[in-house]
Amino acid sequence: MSLDYKKTIYACFTGYIVQAVVNNFVPLLFLMFQNSYGIPLQKITLLVTFNFGLQLVIDLCSIGFVDRIGYRASMIIAHAVAASGLILLTVLPERFSDPFIGLLLAVIIYAAGGGLLEVLVSPVAEACPTDNKESAMSLLHSFYCWGHVGVVLLSTLFFAAAGMRNWKLLALLWAAVPIYNACVFTKVPIAPLVEEGGRGLSVKELFSMKIFWVLMLMMVCAGASEQGVSQWASALAEQGLGISKTVGDLAGPMTFAVCMGAARTFYGKKGESIHLETFMMGSSMVCMAAYLAIALMPVPALGLAGCGLCGLSVGIMWPGTFSMAAGSVRRGGTALFALLALAGDVGCSAGPTLVGMLSGNRGDDLRAGILIGTAFPILMIVSQALKRMIIKNKEGS
Repeated sequence: MSLDYKKTIYACFTGYIVQAVVNNFVPLLFLMFQNSYGIPLQKITLLVTFNFGLQLVIDLCSIGFVDRIGYRASMIIAHAVAASGLILLTVLPERFSDPFIGLLLAVIIYAAGGGLLEVLVSPVAEACPTDNKESAMSLLHSFYCWGHVGVVLLSTLFFAAAGMRNWKLLALLWAAVPIYNACVFTKVPIAPLVEEGGRGLSVKELFSMKIFWVLMLMMVCAGASEQGVSQWASALAEQGLGISKTVGDLAGPMTFAVCMGAARTFYGKKGESIHLETFMMGSSMVCMAAYLAIALMPVPALGLAGCGLCGLSVGIMWPGTFSMAAGSVRRGGTALFALLALAGDVGCSAGPTLVGMLSGNRGDDLRAGILIGTAFPILMIVSQALKRMIIKNKEGS
């Protein structure tokens, strides 16, 4: 791969760090928003709902405009919008009589940038002439995990040194990351996703393919398997070990993110010698075992270890499904990657919601909800078997 395309890959790595900032910085400020602006926590949690809800909408809408304006322009716009939202976060709350409205507008703006990045980064990296695309895709997605870890740790260090009162300065510092990367994307080469003279498949054409629906199911399962534990990891740590929320955040979600990033980095470095489908199937089985360990282990510390094991096992699911889709559906284009991102986000929303609802029905017992959530990795195993069957039948015919 040429030096110029390596710069493109590095810019894509940074793009996922930007998305990690968008998704994980503001939740660190929830209690500060409550104390400074007098906003109840129930209302503040709507910021998360709007963030991920708008990203779902962007996933769907991007099919109609990304190909028209091009990937370079779309990348620059995505970074600029993400940076604008983070900057406006420091300005808008004081511009409204109800600070929540200002916060919500800022979140909506940066969520639009984050949602667009989710659609764009993977296909831009996939189009680069890399030697092993499956390994490159896994390594690419690891940067979201490392970005998540970095946002939490660096923000925590900043608050310890400068105090929570200076959160606006930190928001501006984080905004510098997408501003820098937008400038990078004005120069780096971007390879076409579909061969010159060709066209990507339409949504109608994708819908007519059996393998597309199996891949969509895999993405839903990947998102649900990941977030079904990740979103509840802190509560599991607090509930099981009787520790504080601060320690619970480090012991739960941080452990999960580090393990998931480690798995993606491992496959990114060693993927040339490991068959992707074998690694995916093995990881899905380990994920099922991790869910069962969290739900059934009588020793809470072992259940928490199950959270780390779950992080390791789900690491390959999202990038691996993207790579399988790129290899199985030729000329998938923007529509394929956008719809896969949409399916993944649906899983990310449905997984923790289902676990929470089922836990509530059983007296707020999170382990009972996780036990029923074992259905996610089981469905992942079934969908991979279906994919193999479809490809085998196609080759036979």
